[in-house]
Amino acid sequence: MTHTIALLTPTQAAAHRENLIELLMDSVDGRSSVNFVWPMTQAKAETWWAGALASHARGERLIFGAIENGRLDGTVTLILASQENQAFRADIGKLLVHRRARRQGLGAALMRAAETEAKRLGRTLLTLDTETGSDGERLYLKLGWTRFGIVPGYATSADNSHRADCSFFYKEL
Repeated sequence: MTHTIALLTPTQAAAHRENLIELLMDSVDGRSSVNFVWPMTQAKAETWWAGALASHARGERLIFGAIENGRLDGTVTLILASQENQAFRADIGKLLVHRRARRQGLGAALMRAAETEAKRLGRTLLTLDTETGSDGERLYLKLGWTRFGIVPGYATSADNSHRADCSFFYKEL
């Protein structure tokens, strides 16, 4: 597989709305810690992406995609801090790679694209959080992110079975 990693315009992101919804549902069904718990429904995914796409259209966030043959197999969001005293900062959100496309380097490629764009925009400090011990945590450490803390029992696991610890990260660009 050969994916193209691209910063999506609001129009392009909206055109991939169904793929984005599928990605979120697949991630939660696959037990990824992305702020949702089972049962994951189409309605929950539609509502979340409606808000994210509206935020993207307002310029509050940027949505990147990993696309192959017109199909979106991965995404990550760069959320620009809106506070006047934090104009140098952004958050990484919703790094999602469909289970059919994992272990191909898409997560790392999406993160590098988000980091590059953040730096281009003058955002020199990025933050994110993820479930401790997750594939995401291993990826962020591999990409040079600094874990600065773990909060025990921070969020309910995707499978709704327990409260999981959460690791918090930052990266200076």
